Amino acid sequence: MNDSNSAGAGAGAPLAVLGVVVGSGALYTGAYVGGTLGVLLAGGGWAPPAYSFKSAVALVAGGPGRLWPGHSTAAGVGIVVLLVLVVVGLSVAGFFVWRRFFSHRSGLAGVRDLAALAPKAMAARARQLRPSLKDVKEVPPNDTGVLLGNLDVARGPELRASWEDVLLAIMAPRSGKSTSLAVPAILRAPGAVMLTSNKPDVFAVTRARRLRVGPVWLLDPQGITHSSREMWWDMLASARTIEGAGRLASHFIAATTDEKSRGDFWMGAAKNLLTALFHAASVSGGSVSDVLAWLSTPSDRGPVNALKAAGKEALAQQLASTVAGAADTRDGIYETARQCVACLLDPETLAWVTPDPKARQFRPDDFVRSRGTLYLLSKDGGGSAAGVIAAAADAVLRAAMAAAERAGGRLDAPLVAVLDEAANVCRIEDLPDLYSHLGSRGIPVLTILQSYRQGVRVWGEAGMDALWSAATAKVLGSGLDDAEFAEKVSRLVGEHKVSETSVSHGSTGRSTSTSRRRERVMEAAEIRALPKGRALLLVTGVRVGLIRLRPWYLEPDAAELAADSKVEIAEIAARASRKVISA
Repeated sequence: MNDSNSAGAGAGAPLAVLGVVVGSGALYTGAYVGGTLGVLLAGGGWAPPAYSFKSAVALVAGGPGRLWPGHSTAAGVGIVVLLVLVVVGLSVAGFFVWRRFFSHRSGLAGVRDLAALAPKAMAARARQLRPSLKDVKEVPPNDTGVLLGNLDVARGPELRASWEDVLLAIMAPRSGKSTSLAVPAILRAPGAVMLTSNKPDVFAVTRARRLRVGPVWLLDPQGITHSSREMWWDMLASARTIEGAGRLASHFIAATTDEKSRGDFWMGAAKNLLTALFHAASVSGGSVSDVLAWLSTPSDRGPVNALKAAGKEALAQQLASTVAGAADTRDGIYETARQCVACLLDPETLAWVTPDPKARQFRPDDFVRSRGTLYLLSKDGGGSAAGVIAAAADAVLRAAMAAAERAGGRLDAPLVAVLDEAANVCRIEDLPDLYSHLGSRGIPVLTILQSYRQGVRVWGEAGMDALWSAATAKVLGSGLDDAEFAEKVSRLVGEHKVSETSVSHGSTGRSTSTSRRRERVMEAAEIRALPKGRALLLVTGVRVGLIRLRPWYLEPDAAELAADSKVEIAEIAARASRKVISA
């Protein structure tokens, strides 16, 4: 017969000894005071004996009569009454201390392990990272970092990631990604906020609240919210350099292919072609419409001439050689490029990136210094405007990095970027490489994926591994059904020692032996079965912890947010109905 128990209790043996010593002292003090008060109330006067170790021994050995001669009954009653109170008090205090510090699962991080993410440490860290908070005595919690949740113990402290952390969340659909991570991050952000998504739910909950903080921008090419267009963005502004034009082209390539397909000849050639055309349009004062026109007419010399006029002879020659190449090859390259930017053929999508004097122009450089909010919405699948969304998100991140450099290295008021559904609508090709820089610039990015494999399809094994390694805080929620990934996480959670008692019976009688062995803190099956509302937290340099998520609908202001969301959803439905009727 085996009886296994955790070795976590053994780690607290010194504290247990200290508890016995302190408890014994408290009991003696209670008996001393109780006996003295008992004699006083019985009319024996105030006659406290010497408070010493010798008196304690006498009390234990001879009872109350040894310390209070002639009044043993009164002293005994007083001792009993006060000792009961002391024992109850110590028990209650000990229970709360145990629940606060030692009730977490053995092998997982406890309160002390995650103290660096708790309110006091986060406030101190925020003062270091943000000069504007240096002399603030009481730093508001929302100014200290991105809310992650609470440690999953009774009265567990609130845990946050600092403004120099970059985050990765992997959670299955309908497991609380939006309600517990995206919405709280947006509502609590002290500076500018950017969200990418393929649904209107986060927009509906947060828009009204963010309007009270600063301007709200909505780039919704495919009408997810059925809102009328009130802004336009100069997409070609980032293509004024060849490097920027190449980045812009890469967003449209990545939006239409997976990582494996990007390396083939046609995709590589299409990226070079789009780079040349985007740059030609930008340096010549052209528009995205000109790029589409050039793609439809390969023989047009306009882009070649524009590049030569701008002094970009090498790029002009490369484009000219593509145009002058074999007809089949040239047509294949142009057709591939046309497929990558096919979403721009939709006039509704094109209008968002075309100058419009009647609408506000969105300027990333101004936005990152404001307290505004940018919602970037696109459907996934066929006809997706994901290339435009990724390009806009990348432009904002680049503008934020430039602003941080001008500010001495990092933004004081951080730009919080929530890349929800990143693998579907915001495929920034070099996001894994950017992660190592963004946190140091005061740009905390939260990338939310449905699974690890989803990230692999977009960035490849090496890219997803780089993203995973660069993320300084990782939140793994329920629904991790990938057995290989769950096993990997199980190994990262680690092992702990457990005691195993074996009892055997033989001819010589009964014998008991105790041994210690190591076992997984959490098996892969347990990780896969994490309940909704719970998540594993992996923070650099700290043991893995189990946290309790904080969905917005359980917060004190949930009623107000729910009312705002209800109004917004009703308006979206009304706009959708009007579109159907007008169609």
